[in-house]
Amino acid sequence: MKKTDERSAREQVVQLDDSDVYVVEHGDPAAPALVLIHGTMVSAVCWEPVMPALARDFHVIAVDLPGCGRSTTAVGGLDVPAQARRVGEVLDRLGVRPVTAIGHSSGCLVATSLAEQRPDALDALVLIDMGPDLTAEYPESPVAGLIFLPIVGALLWRLRTESALRSAARSGFTLPVEIPGVLIEHLMRVTRRDFMGMTRGSRDFLTRRSLPDRIAPLGLPLLVVFGTEDRRWRVSSADAYRGVPGARTDLLEGVGHTPMMEDPDRTVPLLLDFLESVRAGEKESDINAR
Repeated sequence: MKKTDERSAREQVVQLDDSDVYVVEHGDPAAPALVLIHGTMVSAVCWEPVMPALARDFHVIAVDLPGCGRSTTAVGGLDVPAQARRVGEVLDRLGVRPVTAIGHSSGCLVATSLAEQRPDALDALVLIDMGPDLTAEYPESPVAGLIFLPIVGALLWRLRTESALRSAARSGFTLPVEIPGVLIEHLMRVTRRDFMGMTRGSRDFLTRRSLPDRIAPLGLPLLVVFGTEDRRWRVSSADAYRGVPGARTDLLEGVGHTPMMEDPDRTVPLLLDFLESVRAGEKESDINAR
């Protein structure tokens, strides 16, 4: 484990019963906690542009989900509830509670499932660029479509190259972003089995019940952030979240599917403003309860 002072990045591998999960922490461990959850195939690297700024006021915890990045694959399934359970177990091992869960893309599904499983352990939920259900999805990319082409998909998956993955990843960005080489390395490590397991798990989770329907009964403060130029999920679908009591929706003009990498300077203030309002609400509740 790499560790210097409490405010520098600290890396470790948390060993669970069915997988080893890579975790990186920033900020004061005594500060209010945030857990950052990435989308399918990528890793905690996608949060690096925003972690230092968030860590000035928060204990920031980013994980590589099993099957992705520097974590091992899982012995069990890679469906959304199973991944959420593993994130919850990591937080238990770290002794962190309560926490605000912040998800990006399909990581929003894991964050939502974590909230369903442990509503008392979360104090708020943030979803970044994730449609409420499958009707909000733009036509799938060729890579995502491999799930429906078992024979051809298996061949193409074996022949994939860093160049092809970098090209496929471009639909996740509208503003010019230099995709880190380490992120492409992490994409190359994902096995076809794990990719299909995560993708099928995500689609099954959304098919069973929409995100607004799942979140509304939980009573958690909710922030939904969307880039107006997202090319994977229709920005108009953000309106569906307005039916969640207390939900707040913020749109980032000119930004694509990955705001924390495309425009961290505008993304961080949105997150901090929401998080401060959550903390203010908690303080008011404490005062009223006395």
